Amino acid sequence: MPNTLLTKQEIEALFTALKNNNPNPKSELNYINNFTLLVAVVLSAQATDKGVNKATKELFALADSPQKMLNLGQETIAKYIKSIGLYKNKARNIYQLSKILLEKYDGKVPNSRKELESLPGVGRKTANVVLNIAFKQPTIAVDTHIFRVANRTGLAVGKNVLEVEVILEKIIPEKYLLHAHHWLILHGRYVCKARKPLCPTCIIRDYCKYQYKTK
Repeated sequence: MPNTLLTKQEIEALFTALKNNNPNPKSELNYINNFTLLVAVVLSAQATDKGVNKATKELFALADSPQKMLNLGQETIAKYIKSIGLYKNKARNIYQLSKILLEKYDGKVPNSRKELESLPGVGRKTANVVLNIAFKQPTIAVDTHIFRVANRTGLAVGKNVLEVEVILEKIIPEKYLLHAHHWLILHGRYVCKARKPLCPTCIIRDYCKYQYKTK
């Protein structure tokens, strides 16, 4: 059995509870199409979804395709996203990936992890998010929220994000895999918070192995 502290029955019950609470979870990033989704996820590294949405509202109104983004130019892209951390690097990455999408992929976002990770500013986590949302692949992008929830609850005990990702993909029943990414992120963002988890109102507390549940 992979590194989990939960039984198969507890894992089933945990995801049933998350599903019943939110049958069709959605990303909190605003986007128009696969390209703007990719850009939004690239921008979300070390930034909040709320901050990204604020910055991209005007940007996406002007540039919702690789060609339009190139037409804006790197400096103009930077002006629109300057409220986001590391905006100069991210503006360069967005400009360069737009160029590559046009040159190699006919302006379309590729649907394989290897191809996505070859793009500037796109790592494994970003690729997994795009594959999950845009192409409905059952990937799990382990961010700080999922890493915390997985380890704290005992669902997947791992030393790094890749370990946790591999464990989760092995232990989560197939019928829950598509939405598991969003369920766990949202749970970590709003319930299983870093400093003070809301254990008394948590819908999965009966299956959680966290020893220091808040009262």
